[in-house]
Amino acid sequence: MSRVPEAGSVVLAATPIGNVEDASPRLLRLLADADVVAAEDTRRLHALASRLGVEVGGRIVSYHEHNERDRADDLLDVVDGGGTVLVVTDAGMPAVSDPGFRLVARAVERGLPVTSAPGASAVLTALALSGLPTDRFTFDGFVPRKAGDRSRWLGGLADEPRTMVFFEAPHRIVDTLAAMAEAFGPERPAAVCRELTKVYEEVLRGSLGELAALAGERAETGQALRGEICVVVGGAPAPEAPSVEALVPQVAARVEAGERLKVVAGEVAAASGVSKRELYEAVLAARQAPSAR
Repeated sequence: MSRVPEAGSVVLAATPIGNVEDASPRLLRLLADADVVAAEDTRRLHALASRLGVEVGGRIVSYHEHNERDRADDLLDVVDGGGTVLVVTDAGMPAVSDPGFRLVARAVERGLPVTSAPGASAVLTALALSGLPTDRFTFDGFVPRKAGDRSRWLGGLADEPRTMVFFEAPHRIVDTLAAMAEAFGPERPAAVCRELTKVYEEVLRGSLGELAALAGERAETGQALRGEICVVVGGAPAPEAPSVEALVPQVAARVEAGERLKVVAGEVAAASGVSKRELYEAVLAARQAPSAR
């Protein structure tokens, strides 16, 4: 039996999301040397191996969303015996909107090692190309299919301040962009990234309203958005801080009720994001101003 550095481990290996040149040397070695290769689609695995010019050396088993729970322990028994189980999906990183999570969870329960051979990621690629902030982001997977569920789900994300990344199918992208424009506002910046790293890679940037209209127009003219699609949406803008002048009546009312001005000015300023000193001085100035007649 072959022995590789990852022997006795589950290895989650990223496969190219389009361009086979993105395959790492480590992926090629693991395909050749792993004792078992658990593939989301065995036909696609054979096609990938052929394009990469590598022969899969170990036993190949199917491992997909419908059998991953039942097959997990059989795969982990191989690991427990010192073997290497390589997990690959059709594209990108296993366990990210793809099979793999249940196997990892079960491996943790059994105290067996899990490692990763990282590589191409549609989520990170779309985020980087979007032109939107990348310092904080969320990945929310596929948008619900039914209109009502979709509207409620997106509504719950309307105030999310971080950049959001979604997956979507081409036949639903028009409806999804329209629903996003309604839930997040048509002016929210976004990007639609499709066929990343492939020949027809395309990144469309603009407001959600503009992108929804563009997607609809292209669908009507026979140029619909096709292929693997990621949608990246800018986070909700921070609410504007109220003006100091607008807060003066609130502070004055509490002071008239018996609270100390400095204490109230400090609390209101901290809650509203304005300068305590400016608010304090504005209240004093309002006291000294002549009453309107």
